[in-house]
Amino acid sequence: MKSIGNLYQSGDWKGEKHVPVIHVPETVKKDELVDLRVVVGEEISHPNTLEHHILWIKVYFHPEGAKFPIEVGTYNFTAHGEGSVYNEPDVRLKFKAEKSGTIHATSYCNIHGLWENTAELKVED
Repeated sequence: MKSIGNLYQSGDWKGEKHVPVIHVPETVKKDELVDLRVVVGEEISHPNTLEHHILWIKVYFHPEGAKFPIEVGTYNFTAHGEGSVYNEPDVRLKFKAEKSGTIHATSYCNIHGLWENTAELKVED
């Protein structure tokens, strides 16, 4: 059986413009709002033109000990030059967590496919 997981690419975001960069505090208090930002093309700008663009970013949180991750947000980018308007794949969101876990960010480039990155979040009592 083929798995979509094998199609995700990753790398060092400082040298690869497609990797979602996750900005999150290393530690938060239980039930404190987690201020999270995900950017594609932070160090090396992504073109974001009609011909070459990021279509979406998805963010998941996988609490320690949980069987499945929780989808925290999906962000679609639909302006790729229509009327001279261009999206930049840069999203910010807030959520609360009761347990430590892993943040997964995924993105999709219309030419270069699926990309992923992770960051750990420690939740203290």
